[in-house]
Amino acid sequence: MLLFGPMAGIFSRAEKELSHDWTLTRSGNHGVPTTIEWLNDVLPSGSRVGIDPFLFSSDAAEELKTAISDKNHELILIRDFNLVDEIWGESRPAPPKEPTRVHAIKYAGVDVASKLSFVRSQLDENGCDTVVISMLDEVAWLLNMRGSDVPHSPVFYSYLTVEMSTATLFVDSNKVSEEVLEHLKKAGVKLKSYEAILSDVERLAEKGAKLWLDSSSVNAAIVSVFRSGCDRYMGKRGKTGRQIGKEASSDDPTTKKHGVQNMELNGLYKASPVTLAKSVKNEAEIRGMKNSHLRDAAALAEFWCWIEEEVRNNVALTEVQVAENLLEFRRKQDGFIETSFDTISGYGANGAIIHYRPTPDSCSSVGSDNLFLLDSGAQYVDGTTDITRTVHFGEPSPRQKECFTRVLQGHIALDQAVFPERTPGFVLDVLARSSLWKIGLDYRHGTGHGVGAALNVHEGPQSISYRYGNLTALQKGMIVSNEPGYYEDNSFGIRIENLLLVKEVNLANSFGGISYLGFEKLTFVPIQRKLIDLPLLSPSEINWVNEYHEQVWEKVSPFLSGNPLNWLLVNTRPL
Repeated sequence: MLLFGPMAGIFSRAEKELSHDWTLTRSGNHGVPTTIEWLNDVLPSGSRVGIDPFLFSSDAAEELKTAISDKNHELILIRDFNLVDEIWGESRPAPPKEPTRVHAIKYAGVDVASKLSFVRSQLDENGCDTVVISMLDEVAWLLNMRGSDVPHSPVFYSYLTVEMSTATLFVDSNKVSEEVLEHLKKAGVKLKSYEAILSDVERLAEKGAKLWLDSSSVNAAIVSVFRSGCDRYMGKRGKTGRQIGKEASSDDPTTKKHGVQNMELNGLYKASPVTLAKSVKNEAEIRGMKNSHLRDAAALAEFWCWIEEEVRNNVALTEVQVAENLLEFRRKQDGFIETSFDTISGYGANGAIIHYRPTPDSCSSVGSDNLFLLDSGAQYVDGTTDITRTVHFGEPSPRQKECFTRVLQGHIALDQAVFPERTPGFVLDVLARSSLWKIGLDYRHGTGHGVGAALNVHEGPQSISYRYGNLTALQKGMIVSNEPGYYEDNSFGIRIENLLLVKEVNLANSFGGISYLGFEKLTFVPIQRKLIDLPLLSPSEINWVNEYHEQVWEKVSPFLSGNPLNWLLVNTRPL
C-alpha cells in the first residue's frame, strides 16, 4: 500500500510510524508522481478503480474519473462498502455522541430566520428550489449551533437542505437537546436522521427540483444520487443526461450506469451561498473575536512569564510539556472550550518543520541555545484565536536576528497595507516576502488564511497566498492571519502571526469613487525585542513596533497582576 501526503511534517511522522508493509510517497516533491499519475502508471489498461463516494468531493471524483479514463480505467463509486472500515472491524472508534448546543445570539449577532431568509433570496436569484449544505462550519453558522464532533472545531456531523418554505437538518437526534430542538423549531427547521440525506436528495431530484450544489465540497455520493434521480425524471420525458461514472450496487455484483441531467437544467454547481456570507463578520462576531483575543493574550502573557522563568532555572521541559502547560493557562480563561488546532511547539530544528507536531516519544527538550517557535490557538465561546511567536531564551546569533527581523518587516508591511476594495489576497502576498527576497530567502506556505468567529480556525474563501488562483476579494469584516516566516532546514524556524480584521480606511482621495481597505489588529502579544536587528528597521518600522507594544500594554495589562504584569511591562518597552 502507498500513502500520499502533502506536508513535510506528515512525511517525518509517517517515516517513524509506518510499518515495512507501507511505502511512503512524498507527493508534491520533485519527480514524485501524483496519486492519479501513480494509478495510471501501475494499473493495467481497463482497470476498475473504486472509491468511497462519501469521502470524495464531487469535483475530486470528477477529476479522478477524467484523469484515469485516459488509460481506459473506470471509476466505481462504492457506496455501501468501505474496505478500510471492514479491516478496522470492531476496533473502529464509535462515532462521537457529544450534544450540540445553541450559539447565543449575543455571539452570533443574526438570528437563524434572518440567515435562512438570506439563503432563500439567493435561491430565488439563481432560479433554484433547494440548496444542499454539507460544510460543517456552514451548517453551524447558518443555524447558530455548535458541537464537538471534530477535534479543535466546534462543529457537528450533519447536512442541511434549505428550500423556499422549509429547512431540514440531517443529524443524529441523540445529539439534539430539548433546548436545541426548540431553537430549531422556532426557525422552522425540521429534523431528520443523518443517513436520510441521500433519500431526500433523490426525492427532490425525481420530482424535478433544481438543486444548488457546491461540487467542491458536497460529496460524490450526494451528487451521484441527485444526478441519477434527475436522469429518471428526464427519462420520463424522453431525455437523458451525461454520465459521471459507475456506481457499485450491494445487491448486484455488476454495476449500473447512472446518467445525469445537464447541470444547466436541474442542478446549479456553484460555491455555496453561505461561504462568503459567513466570512464577513457582523458586529457581534467582531466584538466576540476582539474580547476572546484579549483573554487569550492574558493567558499567553502568563505562559511566557512562566516558561522564561522555568528555562532560566534550568527546569527540564519537553516540547509536549510546554504545549500542555500552555493549555492549562488557557483553561483558566472565561469561555475557553478547547484548542483550535494541535499546538506546534518546535525547538531548534523542529521549528523548521512547518506543520510539526511533537509527540511524547519523539519530541525535543526546550533550551536556551536555539530558537523556539510556538504556534497555537484556542476556541472560546465568543471567538477563535491563532497566534505564533518565535523567541530565544538565550542569545540569538546574528543570522537568526537578521532572518527574524526580515520576517518582522514582512509582517509589518502586510499589517500596514492599504488597498482598493475588490482586491484579492494574492495581490498583497508580495508585501510579506519582499524583505526576505532581498537576501534570497522565502517560505513555502501561504501568508494568510481566513479565520472563523467561534468556528474553524481555517476558513475560506479568502486567503493571502502566492497561489494566484484564489480571486476572492478581501472585504470589510473578513478576518485573515498575517504569518510570514522563514525556515532553515535542520537548524531553526521563524514565524510571526497575528490575526487581522479587514476594515474600511478613510483617505483624502477616492480614485474611481471606490472604497479603500486596510487592517486592524486582533492579536496583542509582545514580539521578542532581543531578536530584532534594530539597524535593519526603518524609523517607521521602529515606530510600528513601539506603537504595537503600547497597544498590547493598554489592552492586556488590565487582565494581569503580579509577575505576568511585570513581564508584560518589560516586554512592551520601546525599542
